[in-house]
Amino acid sequence: MQIDGWVLAAGTLFLGSWWLLVRFLRRCEVASPADWGGSWHNCLVGMTVLFCRRFHRLPPDLLPLPAEGPVVVASNHVSGLDPLLLIAASPRPLRFLIARKEYERFGLTWLFRLAGCIPVDHSGHPERALREALRVLGNGEVVAVFPHGKIHLDSDPRRRIKGGGVRLAQRAGCPIQPLRVEGVRGEGHTLLAVLLRSRAWIRVFPLLDCQRLSEQDCLLQLTRILQGETGEKSVID
Repeated sequence: MQIDGWVLAAGTLFLGSWWLLVRFLRRCEVASPADWGGSWHNCLVGMTVLFCRRFHRLPPDLLPLPAEGPVVVASNHVSGLDPLLLIAASPRPLRFLIARKEYERFGLTWLFRLAGCIPVDHSGHPERALREALRVLGNGEVVAVFPHGKIHLDSDPRRRIKGGGVRLAQRAGCPIQPLRVEGVRGEGHTLLAVLLRSRAWIRVFPLLDCQRLSEQDCLLQLTRILQGETGEKSVID
């Protein structure tokens, strides 16, 4: 009888744990603001959303991206938390351009591949990534870039941003959505920024129509926004 009691208790604990796990995963799937193409994808995105909103206190406002059609999202880059914040706030899936050395980091390649990241080989053939990004934009998707190329704080010496995002927007005939990630407690760090609780938010600026501007002028406007040098009010704070 005693053994039967332990079996019953263990069975009850197992079923209860399984029910809680299924309920949690379902909640994560529902929390995803965008359809990433499958339950497993949406579940991981939902976990990201809950983590960013509960732990890093990201406001629930979604980025006002066009409902459809190609868009290039360009953001400043202050920490390793930035892509998680953008994913959590985006109503559409984001295809990040990412350095190949980061894409192939041990234990993370599967996650970057699952998220549809596009690896850029800066030392070899970066044009391959640009062709893939143009193909993605041609399919009406959203490509996200960090034009500084690496973590860069407002207090750092001014750094010339890369022009790949502007060229992509001009060739694809689509707008650029400029953003600024702010309020990250662990800015300047990769993993530490994820672990330290923040009160993060994303400032959203009006779309840039680089079809009406030269590449240089569009890059200048984007630089001023990402560097925090414009007094222009954001769409949402």
